[in-house]
Amino acid sequence: MPQMPQMPQTPRLDEGATKLVTFAIPCYNSADYMDHCVTSIIAACSDAAEPVASEADFEVIIVDDGSQRDDTPAKADAWAARLPGVVRAVHQENGGHGAAVLTGLANARGMYFKVVDSDDWIDRDAGRTLLADMRRLVAAGERVDLFVTNYVYEHVADDTRTAIGYRHVLPQGRVFTWDEMGRFRIDQNLLMHALTYRTAVLRDGGVPLPRHTFYVDNIYAYVPLPRCERLYYDDVDLYRYFIGRDDQSVNEAVMTKRYRQQILITRIMVDAYHLFDDVRSEPLRRYMLGYLTMMLTISSIFAHLSEEPSSEQDLRDLWQHLREFDERMYAHARHGVLGTFSNLPGTVGRRVTTGLYHVAQKVVKFN
Repeated sequence: MPQMPQMPQTPRLDEGATKLVTFAIPCYNSADYMDHCVTSIIAACSDAAEPVASEADFEVIIVDDGSQRDDTPAKADAWAARLPGVVRAVHQENGGHGAAVLTGLANARGMYFKVVDSDDWIDRDAGRTLLADMRRLVAAGERVDLFVTNYVYEHVADDTRTAIGYRHVLPQGRVFTWDEMGRFRIDQNLLMHALTYRTAVLRDGGVPLPRHTFYVDNIYAYVPLPRCERLYYDDVDLYRYFIGRDDQSVNEAVMTKRYRQQILITRIMVDAYHLFDDVRSEPLRRYMLGYLTMMLTISSIFAHLSEEPSSEQDLRDLWQHLREFDERMYAHARHGVLGTFSNLPGTVGRRVTTGLYHVAQKVVKFN
């Protein structure tokens, strides 16, 4: 008996989703580099031989966060006019990076949601691999709450690159759970650049991103994780993270000046979970404790680097807040290796702490 031809599988999108994936680009006075970001996403998601059709299964939302000093608003509108149905421009009063991310999320029509900062970009071939796997899994009815991909620090000063991947930590080629992952190295955290969430996961419970505050990407890469039950890892270098602008938020001088914002972000992360009680998966709990400890360490380092008179008291208040919130979390963070070395007593201890930070900075080249 002759076999009937197989009918193509129809993607099974979440209710309310009309696109497979939304890429949100927060923009604030980004005219000098935003075109590269948008172009990279379009190239990664579409066939270069065909024009991008309005019914394409991806979209780009450019969020103009109150730009005033350049042509960002006009460029955003020009992209939307050039590719209707694929690119949308949303304009808002300035609210900071977190507000722009939440605006993108509120307007997203994709089943999946990824943030790409306007000075960064997406690798074309890696993007096509991710989109192909998304399409295949959605068509097969496989629900995935979080796609993980690698990211690359692109250092403009010396034209070098540092790739962060998860090959020996996460299973590849199949859907898995947190219980199946291994141990992360200290430089191997799941930063925002590595994450593409199912949109419903972000909306269910929300993401507490404060306005006019930097470093909110740490909250974004931490708070939603326990809501993700099924994961998929593509071992491709997708996200290209630009490092090198003097005014960049991860510049050391800028981070030192904004150490209070770092402390605020860490407080929000502390308050999100009693990790030993709220997170069932032991591997995920271990990872989140490590991430939180890293954030406490970063807060400690930049408070030490600051010359403001209140910085050391601000730091003591942060650690005391953690202790009052959860004694077990405090003991794990404060008495581990990072907690100990980031809080060495006295002037000499603070110099040792910042010296160790500068050594790690040269090795990993994270800012």
